[in-house]
Amino acid sequence: MTANTENRYSIPARYRRLENLHIVFWLFKDISWCMLWEELGIIMVVPTLSVALYIAYRTRNLKSELAHNLAVAFWISANSYWMISEFFGFDEAQVLGPYEGKHIAMIPFTIGVLILAWYYLVQRPKEVKSEETVTM
Repeated sequence: MTANTENRYSIPARYRRLENLHIVFWLFKDISWCMLWEELGIIMVVPTLSVALYIAYRTRNLKSELAHNLAVAFWISANSYWMISEFFGFDEAQVLGPYEGKHIAMIPFTIGVLILAWYYLVQRPKEVKSEETVTM
């Protein structure tokens, strides 16, 4: 495709500002984790995850964007759980056999990876095939 016929995805300015604010929330959450500021870290989970879910909802009609934004939301969920497990001291507690409390974070991490795997292995090839059919 040439630059003139290439599909483009543009983000309205108000959404771009929200996405930029989301990065600020995420950084404050992770800085709080690093500095062991428990209260602020836990408080920052709410706006960080809420905005991630809103962004995913807003892009629900674009399969690529939805898949990536859902993966980010699951990443933030896993990351937040891991942070909280460290703050409350159950990150190294045995929960099942050799698995510790922090290993439960692998559940949302894995869900995010599976969403992306589905997109790249199933959905994206369909989109490429559809694009090839349209341009022929």
